[in-house]
Amino acid sequence: MIGIIDYGAGNLLSVKKAFDYLGVESKIIRSEEEFNTADRIVLPGVGAFGAAAGRLKESGFFRLIKEWLQSDRPFLGICLGMQLLFETSFESEGACGFGFFKGSCLRFNLGKVPQIGWNRINIKKDSNLLEGIPDDSFFYFLHGYYADPQEEDSIIAATHYGISYPSIMKRGNIYAVQFHPEKSGEAGLKLLENWGEKCSQ
Repeated sequence: MIGIIDYGAGNLLSVKKAFDYLGVESKIIRSEEEFNTADRIVLPGVGAFGAAAGRLKESGFFRLIKEWLQSDRPFLGICLGMQLLFETSFESEGACGFGFFKGSCLRFNLGKVPQIGWNRINIKKDSNLLEGIPDDSFFYFLHGYYADPQEEDSIIAATHYGISYPSIMKRGNIYAVQFHPEKSGEAGLKLLENWGEKCSQ
C-alpha cells in the first residue's frame, strides 16, 4: 500500500485522486501507526523548505522518513518533497533537509520567479520511471528554487529555465521529481503508474 504523507504542506488530494484513477491502492498517512502500514511512501509538498522541514519534525515524520530513506525502501518525492531530500536550501537559512542527496537548493535568478506552468524534461538516463514517456515531454512545474546536486550521477532528467537543473533524480529505490505529476495530464499519470508498477516493488 502506498502511503501519502500528510504534514500540512502537500498536494495530498490531487495525488490521492491520481492513484485512485490508476486503480492503485493508496492512503493518506497522518500518524506513525499508519506510516508503519505502508510499503511505499510518497512525500508531496508545496510551500517553504524550512516550514515543511519543521512540520515534519514536529509530527515525527522526519525521523521515520530518514530511516526509510536509509533503508532504501520505495519512495517518491514530489516538488518540495524532492528538495527536502537535499541537505539545505537558500530559501530557509539554518533549516536542514534529509541530506539523502548532497547539495542545496538555489533560487532562480532569471525569468519570472516562481516558475509556473508547463515545461519539458530532457532525459539523461534510461529509467523504468520514464518507460513510455518520450524525451521532451511536458510536465507541470510550480517552484522558485531548484536542486543543485554535488553529484550528477543521480540525475535522470533535466529541465531548462534560464539554467539547466535536475527535474528527476534517483538513487536506489528513492525517486524524486521537481514537477507535479498529478497535475501533468497523461504523462504525469504514466509516470505515477510506472513508479507504482515498475519502481516500487
